Amino acid sequence: MIDGEFAAPAPGALADEVAAVLADRRDPGVPSFERVLGGVVSHSFRNRDALVAALGSVPRGSGLRPHPRAGSIAAVVGAAVDPVRSEEPWETAGAAGWLELCQHVALDYVVGARMGEVAARLRAGDPVPFLLSTPSGPTGAVAPYDLVARLAEYERLGVRPGPADLGQALLRVGGPVDPEAVRAAEGLRLAEGARVADWLRQGGLPRPASWREREAGEPERPSRRRGARIGRRILVGHEAIEGRGAFPRRFWSLFRKFEPQLSCPHWSLPDQRDAHTVAALPWHPETAAARLLTGVASAADQDGSGAPAFLEALAATDGPAGPAVHLAVAYGLASVPERDREAAVRALLLLAARGRLDGELLGRELTELVGLGTLKVPLLIESLRAAAAAPQGAGAVWAVLAGALPGLLVHTRPQVHGALLAVAADCARLSGARGELPEVTALAQRPGSSQLLRQARRLRDALAGV
Repeated sequence: MIDGEFAAPAPGALADEVAAVLADRRDPGVPSFERVLGGVVSHSFRNRDALVAALGSVPRGSGLRPHPRAGSIAAVVGAAVDPVRSEEPWETAGAAGWLELCQHVALDYVVGARMGEVAARLRAGDPVPFLLSTPSGPTGAVAPYDLVARLAEYERLGVRPGPADLGQALLRVGGPVDPEAVRAAEGLRLAEGARVADWLRQGGLPRPASWREREAGEPERPSRRRGARIGRRILVGHEAIEGRGAFPRRFWSLFRKFEPQLSCPHWSLPDQRDAHTVAALPWHPETAAARLLTGVASAADQDGSGAPAFLEALAATDGPAGPAVHLAVAYGLASVPERDREAAVRALLLLAARGRLDGELLGRELTELVGLGTLKVPLLIESLRAAAAAPQGAGAVWAVLAGALPGLLVHTRPQVHGALLAVAADCARLSGARGELPEVTALAQRPGSSQLLRQARRLRDALAGV
């Protein structure tokens, strides 16, 4: 039922991959993570003794602090190879004592709920043949017909779906409605069949209405103070999402109205800006980006930690890219960590290549953030130059600068205008752009031979086809 890059490896190969994941302090990435997780689950169902023999010698701990995702794999492996404790019902594991602390990490609650359920089920000796939520492709999405086929196999084997696993699978379903998958779901005899059919019929999770807002207060000087509110960020919130009642309680935070400036102990909790978070909701990158936009912004205006995989994953999804995704890219293009800037460049190019880049929107966001003093302009110019140098990059960058350039010239120091116009001139020439920008024409007509005036003339001439 699970094939391709997510198919369960043979026990020996699985043991090697588990060992590699647990020995590496880096994020294992979505494909490896899901393949290892699915492999442990699948082999626990097929032949637990063979799995225990294969994984028994794999070290599950080291003197180094593991990556959180690797740590969750270690917990699942431990549940699979340690003695079964059938007296502990998996259905109630983790049901008590959970407290919603932070609305920003709602998607990590979803990820954690699934991992906790998988571990509890293995510990109780009630494994499943495969996970319903194993992705069908690299973005994390589950194809509607794949989900129905997996449920049909559960039905044939008499296996009961785990609520968190099914919940995650449903959140990973989206895109155009598949009438054939809906009809197949309607034919399921499982208790969950009608719910799945209704979910597929509506096209997956509803898209909430959203809004942009600037942090309250007059813009202050940038500060590295933890938790500082400096009035320089633009954030995105969204209304409540209907349909939470059928999902496990740990999923409910995702369905609540998200108010980006609501006080919470965000800085004391792990900020899981990674590809796994995006893969938990692959058809809704706007929701994922909005929830974690504060952390993305901190890498630009407070020297916060970077999250390059998060930016690229947002661009790789198939869901609509709106203000939150474009703001994430905008912050990323001027992030202090170089790896974040490089990832933002790749995200911009990927959005453009897939026809999901709204150049005018990104240009407006950059202009406003520069006007607020949020972004470091030299870093932004460096990123735009790198994007323009990539194949097909000049057209993407010009789509951003065409509308943004006049505002950027107003809101930036004259010392950077020459470099900014040089990037714009290169993009216009390479992309074959035509037209006129009155502000640039006025600059080009001034007497003199400074770098600023030379680049203004280059841009004017490129747009005129000279």
